[in-house]
Amino acid sequence: MSHIETRFSEESDYNLLVEWLLQPGVLRWFPLADLREVEDAARIWMASVKYKAVLTALCDGVPCGIANLYLQPYRKLAHQCLFAIVVSEGFRGKGVGTKLLSDLIALAKERFHLELLHLEVYEGNPAIKLYKKLGFEEYGFHRRFIKDNGQYLGKLLMQKRL
Repeated sequence: MSHIETRFSEESDYNLLVEWLLQPGVLRWFPLADLREVEDAARIWMASVKYKAVLTALCDGVPCGIANLYLQPYRKLAHQCLFAIVVSEGFRGKGVGTKLLSDLIALAKERFHLELLHLEVYEGNPAIKLYKKLGFEEYGFHRRFIKDNGQYLGKLLMQKRL
């Protein structure tokens, strides 16, 4: 059995994030189309490193996933937060996502005193099972949200009270 742990992400994890987002099939679940968009999204994602709001998962010491909190700078919105997560292809289905998201939930609650976490996920994404397992509930659905190669996908909105 592998040992999975998390640590605060570092600026150097940016390259891993770009690599993981560009793995085959991953961009189907993100609204990104090419390297430029991936690099831009990764910069925004990693901007939260300075607040210790990004976690990197390690499996037997090897970085294998990353998750972030998009902290809100406005007082009226600071009780809630959108998050994102990605796990490297070879580590999916091995508990990495569960550990990473569980630790992110604890971080959100304990360090940032958040009351609500929410996410946006496209219909058919296998991670929906993980989100439900960890107590996230669907609260909305946006039909035909994304159009990729002529095909539409709806977006599920999910949340968890902390």
